[in-house]
Amino acid sequence: MSDTHEISAGGISAVISSHGAELVGLRDAEGTELLWQAGPEWPRHAPVLFPIVGKLAGDTLRHQGRDYPIGQHGFARDRRFDWIERTAERATLRLRDDAETRAAYPFPFTLDVTFAVAAKTLTVTSSVTNPGDAPLPCGVGAHPGFRWPLVDGVAKTDHVVEFDTPETGMALSVEGGLLGAAKPLPFDGRTLNLAEALFERDALVMPSVASRSVRFVARAGDGSDARVLTVAWEGYKDLGIWSKPGGAPFLCIEPWFSMASPVGWDGEFADKPGVLVLAPGATRDFAWSVQIDA
Repeated sequence: MSDTHEISAGGISAVISSHGAELVGLRDAEGTELLWQAGPEWPRHAPVLFPIVGKLAGDTLRHQGRDYPIGQHGFARDRRFDWIERTAERATLRLRDDAETRAAYPFPFTLDVTFAVAAKTLTVTSSVTNPGDAPLPCGVGAHPGFRWPLVDGVAKTDHVVEFDTPETGMALSVEGGLLGAAKPLPFDGRTLNLAEALFERDALVMPSVASRSVRFVARAGDGSDARVLTVAWEGYKDLGIWSKPGGAPFLCIEPWFSMASPVGWDGEFADKPGVLVLAPGATRDFAWSVQIDA
């Protein structure tokens, strides 16, 4: 059974659930909800992705000659976390390995997720620790879904994602949940023009992005910014952008470390392209933030 905790400060408030350590509400000073509130198109809000990001071939993790069943994006999003800290402006939750996790992922781990608010910004930090005596291979990612359109009356096609650094203009295709060939995106300089058709074949997957932030912008009829959310990240190296194929009123901006397996790859999990490997005793932090700019 999950419970929730609300934090607020500096013109922003957030609601966190112990189920999956998931952000389930994000409001501005006027009380406008900016986070997707789940629904039949997608029943989640902002799941934490761990210990894998994306899908493995056959939903199977291979380790030292054994196969372990594990679904897309891993199990953290469906587990109850323990509260470690709950204050007016900050909260931390923790998930540790147990018999159930080891049946899918045969490694000891500690995953802490910390939420903090200040100055119209929410920051979410996932800290992965390897308490074992062998290397810990894993993936970790964020999957927040924001309202799209951000402002009532602004068309979805009057929204853009602006990158802080020029990108290659390419994304990997998704084939049955696995990664395929690269394809061009409709970039205009550093700006990606949004449309439902972009997601007809699933997510846009951008490995090793140069940028460390994007602006999700709703443009008014006169070309001005009607609302802006700036999503930034540290520690993550890859980026996914997704909405439900066929159309849905949300856009996910997803910083990741690791991605789905490439089509045709089915080897040892620790050897998977792009996977994170933590040394015994090591901790690694991954942070993303969203700032309400307008």
